[in-house]
Amino acid sequence: MSLKHFAVAGLFAFGAMASATAMAADAEAGKAKAAVCAACHGQNGISQVPIYPNLAGQKEQYLAASIKAYKAGQRQGGQAPVMQGQAMALSDDDIANLAAYFSSLPAGG
Repeated sequence: MSLKHFAVAGLFAFGAMASATAMAADAEAGKAKAAVCAACHGQNGISQVPIYPNLAGQKEQYLAASIKAYKAGQRQGGQAPVMQGQAMALSDDDIANLAAYFSSLPAGG
């Protein structure tokens, strides 16, 4: 098998793993975990306060990556200290579930 074939096979394997991870997320569990998020991001992921972003309808992978970046201390500025504190209490499953939940909500509220 050539290097090109290995690269293509690797991309397909990565895609399958990413899809399996996304499928494993539980939006209902995310909904249960999202109660604390409502204080800033709104009951249905639509913030009433202009400095807090809406989470409803955001892309699942973006939400998960953002929360993980807060947890790792990679996102700074603004409300980062608050988000870092919240993210530290979340497991990888919690993060995936929250991302699945908020991405499942309609962006318009």
